[in-house]
Amino acid sequence: MALKGQKTKSDFLEWDKMKTLVLKLERDEDYKFALLISCGCYLGLRISDLLQLKWSDLLNSEFCELTEKKTKKHRKVTINPELKEIVERIANELNPDKDSYLFANRFGTQPISVQYVNSKLKQIFEKYNIKGQYSSHFMRKSLGRQVWTKNNYSEQALILLSQLFNHSNIQTTKIYLGIRDEEISNLYLSV
Repeated sequence: MALKGQKTKSDFLEWDKMKTLVLKLERDEDYKFALLISCGCYLGLRISDLLQLKWSDLLNSEFCELTEKKTKKHRKVTINPELKEIVERIANELNPDKDSYLFANRFGTQPISVQYVNSKLKQIFEKYNIKGQYSSHFMRKSLGRQVWTKNNYSEQALILLSQLFNHSNIQTTKIYLGIRDEEISNLYLSV
């Protein structure tokens, strides 16, 4: 977490690299972070909302419903079939209490903290030799970039992402996803 007034920037992770990372984490039995990264990338929720999820919110469900902590808005998010498969696979490994937090602390009473998530992500990215600047925000950005890419870099995709992320306009979404920086950089290359 940044100090007040300090600017931070988190990179996005390409979708295939994210899926490979999740499989490596599962292989190494780091189920909590395999699940966190999967949920973060497929659901596109803020970390504060992800950490409040319980197993009952995702298991045997088509949708995940919640009230966003930051905006207080009610959200109904469709659970992607690939995410469902990951959740079920990890649930089979862990056999969790359905009413417990997905990302419970070591005592099992509360969710882990954002600070712990960011610290652990730094360790994970170092361990698996993934270069870049990553924080818990990379998951939302990765979803945004995947949606934009899968929709052929269309303005329509940016409009929908702008709504999904509650941005006031698509320019904000472009900046958020690092698209504006790419466009400016490409200007220099086009000369």
